[in-house]
Amino acid sequence: MKYQKTVTKSTPPHRAMLSIAAILIATVLSSTSLHAACQFDSTARTPPGGAKLQVVAFGDSLLDTGTYQQFAKAKFDGGEFTTNPSKVYVQDIACTYGDVLLPAFQGGFGEPLKPSGGLDYAEGGSRVALQPGINHAAAGTPNADFSEETTIPVTEQLNRYLSEHQRFHPNQLVIINGGANDIFFNLAVAEQVGTPAALQAAEQAIAQSALDLADVVEVVIAKGATHVVLMSLPDIGTTPQGVSSADHGQSLTQISQLFNSTLLGQLKSKNQLDKIVVLDSFGIIDNVVANFQEFGFKVSNTGMACNLEAQIGKATALSLQNPTFFGESLFCSPATFTTPDAAESFMFADTVHPSAHLSAIFAKAAELQIESSGLVR
Repeated sequence: MKYQKTVTKSTPPHRAMLSIAAILIATVLSSTSLHAACQFDSTARTPPGGAKLQVVAFGDSLLDTGTYQQFAKAKFDGGEFTTNPSKVYVQDIACTYGDVLLPAFQGGFGEPLKPSGGLDYAEGGSRVALQPGINHAAAGTPNADFSEETTIPVTEQLNRYLSEHQRFHPNQLVIINGGANDIFFNLAVAEQVGTPAALQAAEQAIAQSALDLADVVEVVIAKGATHVVLMSLPDIGTTPQGVSSADHGQSLTQISQLFNSTLLGQLKSKNQLDKIVVLDSFGIIDNVVANFQEFGFKVSNTGMACNLEAQIGKATALSLQNPTFFGESLFCSPATFTTPDAAESFMFADTVHPSAHLSAIFAKAAELQIESSGLVR
């Protein structure tokens, strides 16, 4: 089933939506330090970002710093949705502003979520406002809330933060993302039903998730946040999952555009755009795909750094239920890299998640955009 609606890309007037070409040129010029991850120095009076901020995150696997790490590391030496043991990009941003970002809760895979002391509420598989998320156990499964991935929705992540901390403070940088798992979930339902009405219902549900994410941003601002960064949805059509689909990602690109245009349109209508920085994830990833060799990659979106079949084989050897479940980057480690240098030579760790190298490029582009926005002074 193909998504047919055509959505025109636009760049709404919000704070620091820089020319993506300018960001990427600056990234290349900064490439001498690109592969050197930020090193946290608790004694530094001024961190690399010029201001010391406490980072708080709400979202999905792109921001998840280890919700499921205990199980993933113990069984596979994995832990985050990338080419482990690398960091996801939001950890580099936190370091840039003198902070160490850790998960707020850890658990899943048979263990209930427990507070773990951090301020990263993002969880792999989470949708914006609804359960079940991607890779959440099916209804009726014993201990379904934590027998697999817990996928607490972004709206509930925010509620959990506010129930403990009540509000945000001027010394905090709040980073938000979401929406990809709503797309995966709703398109899978439409595919299963296989009717035009089901596809239309999926479109409506995806658009609603974008409106729900705009509400999250509005609440964060209303509760005192003055440094807010919203990650636009990356172009899912240019991921390995997209390019291997029947229409080579066209449908997924269009639905990604629909989500972003709905999200930014809603924020503009509520006069919120000039209060935040919107990271142009869609443009950043598309430009790197188009110029992958210039950024030091050997493989763009036509391959994956992680040997997912090897991970599935290991799950089978460990007698884990549903071995195919473990064919994602959460369970990836150097032992299952496609090549020894896969973390640097491949853009993508698995079908949708970035490798260490791509995460570093995105972190640098994000830092440049935040710096140029004037959001942090």
